[in-house]
Formats: sequence, structure tokens, C-alpha cells
Amino acid sequence: MTINTQSVHFDADTKLLDFVNERVNKLSSIYENIVDADVILRLDKSSTNDNKIAEIKVKVKGTDLFAKKQCLSFEEAIDNCVDALKTQLKKYKEKVQAV
Repeated sequence: MTINTQSVHFDADTKLLDFVNERVNKLSSIYENIVDADVILRLDKSSTNDNKIAEIKVKVKGTDLFAKKQCLSFEEAIDNCVDALKTQLKKYKEKVQAV
């Protein structure tokens, strides 16, 4: 699986990029036929502390799955997105196997 990561309004350090790759790669254990994943990390211009936004778009054969979360840290947002995508991938896998 290819993981494309973009950071908007800031430069992501290697520690954060490694964290993203590690978490997103775990999705392939749930569904093997993931083509690639696009990750967008963005700083929101809000005055609150939870201004870190993570978006993950996972491309599988036939459709795209998407999750977007806003949290206090990028790590928390990535974890929440990955959890949401795990649920979506399980449902998609059941749907494909039923056909």
C-alpha cells in the first residue's frame, strides 16, 4: 500500500510522518486489497486548542473510504481516523464477501 502524506500550513517532522505510516499500514491487516491511502494533516485557524485536523482517504478496488477528525493533537486525530476506517473496512469486506 502506498501512503501519500501532505501537511498544510506547517511542516510535519519525521516522527509524525513515521507515526502516520505505522498507523495507516495497520489497516492492511483488516483488508488486504487497499490500493493506496492519502493522508492530509492540517492546522485549522480556529482559536481553540483542538485545531489539528487529520483526513484519511483509503482507496480500495471499487470505492474510496474517508475519515476526517479534529482533535488536540495530530496523533489523536490519526488514531480516531484509523479507528473509523477500520469499521468502514470491516463493513466493506463483509459486503464484498457476501456478493
